[in-house]
Amino acid sequence: MNNKERFAVRGAMLLIISASVFAACNHDNGISVLNLVPLKSGTSEITQAAVSSAGSALPVQLQSSSSSAANIPPKIKYNAGESPEYAKNMGWPVKTPPPLNGSILPGKRIVAYYGNPLSRKMGVLGEFPKDEMLARLKGEIAKWEDADPSLPVQPALHLIAVVAQGSPGKSGKYRMVVPDADVAKVYEWAKEMGALMFIDIQTGHDDIRALLPRFEWLLKNRDVHLGIDPEFNLASSGKVPGKKIGTYDASDINYVSSYLAELVKRENLPPKILVVHRFTRNGVTNARKIVLRPEVQIVIHMDGWGAPCLKRDSYKDYVVAEPVQYTGFKLFYHNDTKKGDPLMKPEEVLKLKPEPLYIQYQ
Repeated sequence: MNNKERFAVRGAMLLIISASVFAACNHDNGISVLNLVPLKSGTSEITQAAVSSAGSALPVQLQSSSSSAANIPPKIKYNAGESPEYAKNMGWPVKTPPPLNGSILPGKRIVAYYGNPLSRKMGVLGEFPKDEMLARLKGEIAKWEDADPSLPVQPALHLIAVVAQGSPGKSGKYRMVVPDADVAKVYEWAKEMGALMFIDIQTGHDDIRALLPRFEWLLKNRDVHLGIDPEFNLASSGKVPGKKIGTYDASDINYVSSYLAELVKRENLPPKILVVHRFTRNGVTNARKIVLRPEVQIVIHMDGWGAPCLKRDSYKDYVVAEPVQYTGFKLFYHNDTKKGDPLMKPEEVLKLKPEPLYIQYQ
């Protein structure tokens, strides 16, 4: 396996889950009793699941009909990330600028396939031949349409256009820029099925400020949007991708959204969507300082993998607890199910509050 494949694939650094954690995930009728706590072990940041002190149900003694206790409705139990009251207390829904003409969110739900056609192991976008991949995506879209007929589904292809590397390479930047011809090929695939195109940037030791202009030729198109990945932004730490989890500060995200906003105004484009991946506490710092602009719609996208209870808990702790604008949720065909857990169904994801408007399959 080459560096491109080895270091773009999620390893044990995303969610390291012990057998005892899985036992905890599967009891209490699916009610989440886990609290994810970021830790550092050696040079890798891992996630420990700590079982909370959830109280056990107490037997209820039947009383006479005159008892006031009989009139108290039972308290609803929610899985982590599903409580409307918790979401409201955290500040959802977020007050955002009124959507401009041509805005995609919140009027549609985006369902995307993620990966790179140069590798079968970076995600489903490159795992299958083009025609089979597009047919599979159409199948997933149908499931989401059935699960929530009230919201139209917009297909998308999410291409990793800059891939973090485990060695410095000729640039010395620990990243590889995908050739324009391969990027253009995926864009043609997207247009073939009326899908949006997202380009995703893993900076390695490069700077997002240097890489963004490299893709302006593509971002000038009305149906092309952007994703940035804090996990692989490691220039400040000097660590090697795959050995340490990186971070973006609000100041970095504000720079990117400002760049996109200026592009939208200069080229007379509809608003751009900016997807920011997140699955750790320090993945995004100072999230409350992220600036919202009418020309850019920001999605904080939970992309940790593991058992459903762990994914819900990460959504609660790292997305719901720090509101920005819109939310996303990633489903891993292989990593979510590698320990025998089922892939979450659309109906399960839709129980999350707020409901994710950007769904990504890897």
